[in-house]
Amino acid sequence: MGRVGAFLHAERVGHGLRPASESLNDFEEFALPLTLEEQCEQASRCMNCGVAFCQTGVALGDSLHAVGCPLHNLIPETNDLLYQHRFEDAVARVALTNPFPEFTGRVCPAPCEVACNLGLHKAPVTINDNERALSDIAWENGIDPLPAPAADAPLASVIGSGPAGLACAWEMARRGWRVRIYEQADRPGGLLMYGIPNMKLPKWIIERRVNLMRESGIEFNCGVDACACADAIAAESDAVVIATGANVARDIALPGRELSGIHFALEYLSEVASAYLDERDYTISAEGKDVVVIGGGDTGNDCVACALRQGAASVTQVIRAQRAPETCDAQAVWPAERVVFSQGYGQREASERFGEDPRIFSTDTIAFSGGEGAEAGSVAHVHVQDLSYDGGRHLVEGTEATIPAQLVLIAKGFTGANPAVFEAFDVSLPERSGAHCLREADPANNKPAIFAAGDARLGSTLVVNAIADALACTREIIERWQTTN
Repeated sequence: MGRVGAFLHAERVGHGLRPASESLNDFEEFALPLTLEEQCEQASRCMNCGVAFCQTGVALGDSLHAVGCPLHNLIPETNDLLYQHRFEDAVARVALTNPFPEFTGRVCPAPCEVACNLGLHKAPVTINDNERALSDIAWENGIDPLPAPAADAPLASVIGSGPAGLACAWEMARRGWRVRIYEQADRPGGLLMYGIPNMKLPKWIIERRVNLMRESGIEFNCGVDACACADAIAAESDAVVIATGANVARDIALPGRELSGIHFALEYLSEVASAYLDERDYTISAEGKDVVVIGGGDTGNDCVACALRQGAASVTQVIRAQRAPETCDAQAVWPAERVVFSQGYGQREASERFGEDPRIFSTDTIAFSGGEGAEAGSVAHVHVQDLSYDGGRHLVEGTEATIPAQLVLIAKGFTGANPAVFEAFDVSLPERSGAHCLREADPANNKPAIFAAGDARLGSTLVVNAIADALACTREIIERWQTTN
């Protein structure tokens, strides 16, 4: 262990943020990493616990979310190596469990830090920032491509190139398989490319990884509708992995829903990302408009941030949930996540621009209404009503209100994966968190085994969970193949 007792003296210092007055003017990355020496100092705060909950990655009770790292990163070991300036060894430790630390180091909400033992009494270790620092070191020193697979190696076809699809492809290639990825969009990356704004995850970082994967012999086929060529894909594959994500948005059936100017959040974020990448004008723009975002999760926060950068006249975020308390409940069970009021970067930036947090809590959307005359078919107002949680959740009579809105973004989450892809490969839509293997191989009829990984199997979840699930799916594919061949 490195600096014994450092946690008693060194205070947590996380990455900085560009001033909101500056970051609001562009889509460039808003995070400001520490210097390498500063990051090493932060790594020294790790206590090298005997029981390191940070790396457990287990669910407590009925929780759907893991406590600790779902990838089981070797966190105390890595922190100690970083503190000792043994950068090559630290990078190697990360690579044992996490194929894409450059992604998770930027977009993971860090359940590892929630479970950090130091967090019981002081601020937790900057585990996420440490991981990002090591990923930057790895790329600065150069990451070698994987060895080319043998010409007669088994072939895995991966449907989708989001975090799960990329992770599955990388691990299969690392294990010596040939890999072909089929992606419906015009670029690889899936959610990473089109669902997460550039200021959180710069697109060149995704492109850098994709280029390395291409150098490793992984074949990318973009602009391909896998449903239309499912039989051909299956015929040439030894295993097929469906990793299309959980991209069916949850709608709200309300009066006025048919009005123009109402969009799903992912539709909007995809358009923002596409316009940024193609350097073109937006087809969906918040410029000069009153924007209402319905939903309070990370996706809603991203919508707020993008609308601000497009020049929205106002932004209001309607959230059904109650406002979280300012301090942690004394009865909260540790190491489960302790919910306290906080601002995401979008809310922080909105507060900077408009002088107040854009969120209204304990409020439900009840209807949309259009304008008059030439604007009759377009949304003009969102109608809301207060919610009471006294004796269950119910609307409070007499609290109806109207919010001006020329652009409405629905960020209510997702219902699951698109069933069309599964139907095309003649398998059933998997039950949430059900088996990876949806169909056993049938060599007599030239039918490969079909698997599901990531959000396509789990339902909408974190990037780190999707990567972890893809790696688990890959291990199962390899084991089944070795058993039967």
